Amino acid sequence: MDRRLFLASLGAVTLTPAMTFSQKADAVENQMMVELDRVVAKSRLCRYGEDSSFPMLGEGQHFLQGADPRLPAMPKRPTLIDFFNYRFAPATHLLQSAKVAMQAGMDEETILACLLHDISVIGFVGTDHGWWGAQLVEPYVSERVSWSIRYHQALRFYPDPAMGYEYPVAYYKYFGKDYQPEPYVEAAYLEARNHKWYETSRQICINDFYAFDPDMTATITEFTDIIGRHFRQPAAGLGFDGSPVAHMWRTMIYPNNFL
Repeated sequence: MDRRLFLASLGAVTLTPAMTFSQKADAVENQMMVELDRVVAKSRLCRYGEDSSFPMLGEGQHFLQGADPRLPAMPKRPTLIDFFNYRFAPATHLLQSAKVAMQAGMDEETILACLLHDISVIGFVGTDHGWWGAQLVEPYVSERVSWSIRYHQALRFYPDPAMGYEYPVAYYKYFGKDYQPEPYVEAAYLEARNHKWYETSRQICINDFYAFDPDMTATITEFTDIIGRHFRQPAAGLGFDGSPVAHMWRTMIYPNNFL
């Protein structure tokens, strides 16, 4: 459920003008869990720089484990499309990126790479999202697709006019005009630029840059055939197939487990 719906529908929470939107949303979510006799404890990764203590349990309360009632229920054997529908939605940026690539006549693996390039940001963690995203999909896609997702993070910061990619103007606003990427990002760029799959990874950047069109509609069903041909869906379901990254998909299924 969207956080704005919590704010509109629950009246038992005390909200003050000094609270940020995030604080208000957290307060409402916590109230909902109080009513359900379950308490959410954020992971330590989400609490760096904040109060490191866990919330206290009230009489008859328990920490949340398993399915979170605030989130859409996932099937027993989740597919990639299920994640798009129930965890990544609306995923507009990813869908538009892939559609722009499709309209430009890119091959199917490049389209899939565009569709998946930011799944870490949208469903898992933003830091080093190229590396995390590549790791998430590595057992299920070709090496070309996972490699391209991994290196697009670094390539975004370095223009390639010959391929029609300039440094994004928005980055001056986001990071400042004097911003220099960390040395490991530059090292990844230097490694990638002479690689055989450089062009695929660069195409992610190109389609990434132009993937914010309010007039463009795109749905995951438009890519069902491409996913079927190029994404190795495990029979047991993502998160339950025993792969080296299954725990990462389970984290997206049960993001608020206490342990």
